[in-house]
Formats: sequence, structure tokens, C-alpha cells
Amino acid sequence: MSGLKEPEELEPAQGSLRLASADDTATRADWEAATAAVLRKTGKLAEGEPDSAVWDKLSRSTLDGIRVAPIGTPEQVAGLTTAGRPTRTDDWDIRVHVVGPDARSANEAVLVDLENGATSLWIELGSGLSAADLPTVLDGVLLDLAPVVLDGGGPAAAAALLDLATDRGVDLHPATNLGADPLGDDLLIITTLARQAGVRGVVVDAARVHDRGASDAQELGFSIASGVHVLRVLTEAGLTVDEAARLVEFRYAASDEQFPTIAKLRAARRLWARVLELSGATSEAGEQRQHAVTSRAMMTKYDPWVNMLRGTVAAFSAGVGGAESVTVVPFDEPLGLPDAFGRRIARNTSSLLISESHLAKVVDPAGGAYAVERLTDDLAAAGWAELGRIEESGGLAAALADGSFDARVDAVVAERDKQVALRRRPITGLSEFPNLQEQLPARAVAPESAASRTVRRYGAAFEALRDEPAASPVFLATLGPIAAHTARATFASNLLAAGGVAVDVAGATDGVDALLSAYGGQKVVCLAGTDAAYAEWGEAAAAALRDAGARHVVIAGKATEWVDDSCARGVDALAFLTRTREELAR
Repeated sequence: MSGLKEPEELEPAQGSLRLASADDTATRADWEAATAAVLRKTGKLAEGEPDSAVWDKLSRSTLDGIRVAPIGTPEQVAGLTTAGRPTRTDDWDIRVHVVGPDARSANEAVLVDLENGATSLWIELGSGLSAADLPTVLDGVLLDLAPVVLDGGGPAAAAALLDLATDRGVDLHPATNLGADPLGDDLLIITTLARQAGVRGVVVDAARVHDRGASDAQELGFSIASGVHVLRVLTEAGLTVDEAARLVEFRYAASDEQFPTIAKLRAARRLWARVLELSGATSEAGEQRQHAVTSRAMMTKYDPWVNMLRGTVAAFSAGVGGAESVTVVPFDEPLGLPDAFGRRIARNTSSLLISESHLAKVVDPAGGAYAVERLTDDLAAAGWAELGRIEESGGLAAALADGSFDARVDAVVAERDKQVALRRRPITGLSEFPNLQEQLPARAVAPESAASRTVRRYGAAFEALRDEPAASPVFLATLGPIAAHTARATFASNLLAAGGVAVDVAGATDGVDALLSAYGGQKVVCLAGTDAAYAEWGEAAAAALRDAGARHVVIAGKATEWVDDSCARGVDALAFLTRTREELAR
């Protein structure tokens, strides 16, 4: 693929990091020295290691195996040909998701949304709403001003929307999309209706594979393969490549991983442009039209308020990445049907980014940033490689039928699950800083049309533990004064809470007798103190607690022979919590 390179090793090179001022004379070596000093203080860099080792210490790899350096440098973009830059020059379209629970309630929500900042509608049809409900759902909606994007419903829904516009004597907004599935049997029927009405007809919904756990490159490969399939079907039916391309809109997930999201949208635009070039399209075909929806997989049912922060970062990233339309999923969707407050916060997220932060006033704000340009190029190369694997299977339909694409997604899911379990991918409010006393807001049950979207939340395993809290607590046997044990006691308490396990804390203790007086007969105890305290009287404390009735003794820190289990940074949290809960249930 022209202009795309395989990901390369990011080797440090000598040179200036000067940005603008003549007084800015910091060199790479200066940055390495300052960074190395910090890492040595934290123990992440040994005294004997060279300063240049900070690059390896701070670089990370994505789930696609793309190496990301800690800072961007000019060398990262040397020889790269940038393409696919965003060209949106106005505010993005604030698109709200509509699912029901019934036509009249949906209409009330839609009118409130449109009167308070929303500019288009994404209507999901299924058990909650049907094609026959569209006249009610869209009652009072100005169809020539507010684009409507259908999701499901097939030709019946497409025809119902066209009939509604005809009955009202208006033309549908040209950004309206009748929502044909690229692999659906009704693709030609719906796109024919779309061409007659002068609107779009196909949605390539790559967000669905993201929500199932796909990586960024897999989402890109899936989306471009879907688009290629549409071009093939429609051109075989007699359309030109330009005509076919103008009917397609792409939906991507925007996550709280800011830079990968920005780079993904830029890479997607670049990949589609290359496909159109290879297909013989002209400039009249236009650029890829993107609808970004904030990731459902990143959201949590517990401490759902944090979803507002995740959604804000994701919406910011989508805007910077150049998406023409953005949907912020309400923070309370994991709990059921979002209420008026959840919908208001969702649409206001975009409104604030547009009207107060003026984010849409700059075209491609990330353009020229070394790290973003490099990540864009690497993601584009990885996405193109995934497209190649799909094509080798015989196209998207074949890759889904033979299970090869799903197998690759499953491998990514397994790796992500491992990182979540080890808390290398911390989830705030769930695997980190959980609150067992929180009262979740009540929400109505969502209709099946929304619930049927296969979403595998990243914290699903932790949520399953929280759904069924342990029946009894762990005794946190704190050794010594509060100042001595607080660090490990806090670590252990948070870890146990992440698995739905409460703790009874001994408090400050000055010996075995004080510890025993606070002990209440709990089955599992966890010692928390300093290494010095463990060496001085930890073993005696464990023995005394066993004699008093404890069946399972854990230590917060390094494992030792006189305890049954241990927990420290880097522990497989899910495995540890499962073992602990099993002991509590015995």
C-alpha cells in the first residue's frame, strides 16, 4: 500500500528537542537524564542502567503490537507520507441514540434532545421500536433539518421513513441514512430507495466489533472490508464506484484511550481513500464519512459516574480525530434505559466541547504531532494488514463464516482480559478505587433492541464478582500503628472490594494480644504491615489467629511459608479474589 510502512523500532537518536524559542536548547540527552532521575527514585530504573534505557522502560505496546514511545520525536515521522487528515471545518453533528422503550416515550425524548442541542437521530429498531412506530417517534421532527439514521428494520423501515417524508411534503436531509447492513440480503433494495431519495443507504458499523472486544486494527480492517464488500456488490449491480461510495457511512468506536482513538479515525480515512484510489474512484466520491460513538465496552455498571469522564475523553478524541457525527452514550446505559438526566449529560458533552472549548474550530488539531502522526501510520499499516487477512479468507462474509476473524478477536480479548486481571489496565471505580457502599441509580429495563448489541465490557469479570458480594468479610489484621500499615492495608482493602469482599479492620495494634482482641472469628484474615513488622511478629500473629479460628491467612506483600496466600502489586487480581471468595464460602 503506497505510503504505508510496517511499524518500526523507535530507536533513540541524538538531536535537539527544540520547539520554538532560541532559548529552548534541551537535547534528547537532557530529557533522558531528567527522566532517568525520576525512574531511579521510583525504583523503575537501576543505578547501573544508562539514561537511554528510559525509552524501553516507558514505551508500551498496544493490543495490536504497535510500540508507542513515551514522547514524540522528529525521527518517528521521518520518511512518512501523511494522509487522511480530517477536513471537517464546522461543528460536528451531535447524534443521539433512540431505542424506546415505546414510540411515545421515544418521541418525547427525541424532541427534548433536538430542542437542547442534538442535531440528528440514530434510531435503533427491534423489540422496543418497529418500522410502524416511525411516524410517532418522529412526530414534530423536521426531517429536512435533522438527519435520521436507521439501525435495523430493513426495507420496511426505509420505506416507512420515505413515505413519512412524502406525506409531509419535505425532502429528507441528505445526511439521512436508511441503514442497510453491508452483508444484508436487502442491501440492493435499500440502496435503491436511498438513491431515489437522495440520501445515504449503508452504515458500516465497526463499533459492533469494537464492543465485542476487537482491537483498533481489527476494527479498521473489518470496516474497510465491509466497505469493499459494498463497493463490489453495488458496482456489480451497475453503479459506479463514486455512486456506491457516496451511499456509505462508517461508524467507529471512540474510547477513553485518547491518542489511539484520534489516530484510528485518521487512519480509517486514509485507508478508505486508498481503497477508492485503487478502485478507480474520482475526487467526486468524497472522503470517508465518519460517525463516532463512545465505547460501550469501556463503560462500567459500578460507579457509573466515572462513565461521564470516559465519555468526555472519548468525545474529545472523536472531535479531534475529525468525525462528522458524534454520539456520546449516556453514562447510565449499563444500568438499563438511560433517563432524561443521562441523555442531557450525553448531548451536553458535545455541546460544551463545541461551544465552550471551541474544539471544532481547528481542522486536525493533532496534525503534525510526531506521536500522533506515527501512531496514525502504524495503525493504518496494521489495519491494512488485517484487511489483507480478511481478503485472504475470501472476503468479509467468508472470514466471518470460517471463524478466522472471530478467532483473532478472541485472542485480543484474552490478552486484554489478562491485562485487566493483572490491573495493568486499571478500571476506575471497578478494579481500582471501588466503593462497596455505593447506591446505584435505578433505571428501567432497556428494550431488547439495545440489549441485543453484543457488548463485552472490559470489566465484566469484576462486575460479575460485584454482582454477588461475598457473604462474609475478611478480617484485615493490621500490624502496628496506622502510619506503618496504612499503605498495605489500603491496597488490600481496595483489592478485596474490587471482588465484592468487605473487610473488618483491626486498626492500630501493638502486639498479638491487641490483634486477637479485635478479631471477630472471620474465616479469612489478611495481614497488613511493614516488612519489619512481618519479620518481628507476623508469623506469631498468623499462628495466633489460626488458633482463634482463622482457616485461611493471607499476607499483603511478598509470599512467605507461614501464610496460605499473598497479594501484592502485579498479582492476578481475579484469580486471587476467586480463591479468597472460595475460602469465605467454605
